[in-house]
Amino acid sequence: MEQSDTPTPGSGGRVILVPTPIGNRDDLTLRALEVLKTCDRIACEDTRHSAPLLQHHGIAFKPLVSLHEHNEIRRIPELIAAAQAGETIAVVTDAGMPGVSDPGYRLIHACIEAGVPHEVLPGPSAVLTALVGSGMPCHAFRFGGFLPVKSGRRRQALEEAVASGETAIFFESPHRLAGTLELLASFSPDARVCVARELTKKFETYHRGTATELSAHFATHAPKGEIVLLLHGPA
Repeated sequence: MEQSDTPTPGSGGRVILVPTPIGNRDDLTLRALEVLKTCDRIACEDTRHSAPLLQHHGIAFKPLVSLHEHNEIRRIPELIAAAQAGETIAVVTDAGMPGVSDPGYRLIHACIEAGVPHEVLPGPSAVLTALVGSGMPCHAFRFGGFLPVKSGRRRQALEEAVASGETAIFFESPHRLAGTLELLASFSPDARVCVARELTKKFETYHRGTATELSAHFATHAPKGEIVLLLHGPA
């Protein structure tokens, strides 16, 4: 059994995963703010996206480096070496918890392999926000990330979700939502569905109904913005 201790401030180099707001900039925790203000550098999924958030909270002149899906493997040795040299490195993605359908997993794995202290701060998560707001059962749920693009694999993922007996959560593109709901309605018309859109933002909405009902709605009302799709088998 592996065991690791959470380092205390000032105990040397470390990597800290910092969740960032999923929409509302003021959803950054006090602890996250302190880490971002005092760390030596910040690894960002997109430095252009993170810079305005940092400026909004008065964090300026902080070294930023990119850490995204295309350079993560190449960047990790540099970050591990910096932490081993005593730096505190904060890791943020464009929104929500790093590592959840975002960069972060490989870096944490590398920290474990190299014995580099690391922490994960609690904070904003589109997955949990949508789950609780949907009104669907929360005692057992599954998160499937982004639904597959190919229709065959997408149908398989939806069928498995409906048959699981648990609340299933997916990220979905607004351009594919209508087709996904039409596909779901074709084999499970009474499946319970919730489309959570623009969470924590000004125009946040939750659309709830059966697969058939929501398929009909979004066939004529093209959605916009960030979408979380939740579904459960028929009541």
